[in-house]
Amino acid sequence: MSLAFFGLTPEAAPLVRQNLFNQIHEIVFHGQGGYTWTDVYEMPIWLRRYTFRKLQDYYKEKNEDSEKQQAEIKRQTSKHS
Repeated sequence: MSLAFFGLTPEAAPLVRQNLFNQIHEIVFHGQGGYTWTDVYEMPIWLRRYTFRKLQDYYKEKNEDSEKQQAEIKRQTSKHS
């Protein structure tokens, strides 16, 4: 039986690492050149999480706006048909 320092067990470590690298990738990719991999990797955790959430919110809102526009276009084209 191994002791877990701050709750991170050898079984959970790969998942935590994968989540970290996924988050870094998403920030670098969707940040559109505003961040390098090293910048994000070296960010304080609180700032990386904040940045990730802000990007999520931005793209979610952008997607919702796009869906609204598409629905409006469909409504207008079906009205004129």
